[in-house]
Amino acid sequence: MLSDNVSRIVGARVNDPGAIAAAAVRRRKPTSLLGEHGKAMIIAADHPARGANGVGGDPSAMADRRALLDRLCTALDRPGVTGVLATADILEDLLLLGVLDGKNVFGSMNRAGLAGSAFEIDDRFTGYDAETIAAMGFEGGKMLTRIALDDPATPAALENTARAVDELNDRHLIAMVEPFLSVWKDGRIHNDLCPDAVITSITIASGLGRRTAYTWLKLPVVGDMERVLSASTLPALLLGGQVTDPDAAFASWGRALKLPTAQGLVVGRSLLYPPDGDVAGAVDRAVSLL
Repeated sequence: MLSDNVSRIVGARVNDPGAIAAAAVRRRKPTSLLGEHGKAMIIAADHPARGANGVGGDPSAMADRRALLDRLCTALDRPGVTGVLATADILEDLLLLGVLDGKNVFGSMNRAGLAGSAFEIDDRFTGYDAETIAAMGFEGGKMLTRIALDDPATPAALENTARAVDELNDRHLIAMVEPFLSVWKDGRIHNDLCPDAVITSITIASGLGRRTAYTWLKLPVVGDMERVLSASTLPALLLGGQVTDPDAAFASWGRALKLPTAQGLVVGRSLLYPPDGDVAGAVDRAVSLL
């Protein structure tokens, strides 16, 4: 991203903070949650707020905000990209840059479960709330919901997620729930990605809240996806995660997208930081799967 854009963002934050709300009002709203292919292609960039800045072998790749915004602008400009998922600081920068017209915008809500922390399951809502997502005219909010059966913080995490689901559903906004069955191992939390564990997380997450008309799931692509996605009738968006073999990942995404509840992709690091550095090429390849 050109340095003058950075100066423009900082200048607005210093001299005209109200420009952010004004840009949100001016944003041209999308006509659909899905793109021309009938599927969503959402770029995720909420990792830094949880202290998860690493990509591949670079532990601080996402900590360079100028580079991250540059990559996001490139990705959002590609045909077929329907939206973005991020925290307030990043979404406000993108609003000031004027790149969110016609895009679905999802605010990341709970970021207190810092990566590698002893309190990672106690993932409190330190980001967006439903009231602000509605006030900004965004399309919904996302919540990470890790379920650790041996961690006493799990009930509170589930309760907080259910409350957010209620508040978003009450406002007719998408509640994007990203569930995992998680376990502690060697002092770190690990998400269990075997099909049965993912199915269990789906059945728990699907029942959160007093209504689910606007609840969508954000799910990993694992083995036996036909059986996995049969665990719920809620619309599902498929997440990318850390990708070590791009060819295998794209092939698995393509197969999963053919299943009835799969409504698109939510992918971040593997598209924003592809091994060859070609952000536009990686995004176009992902869009081609739709």
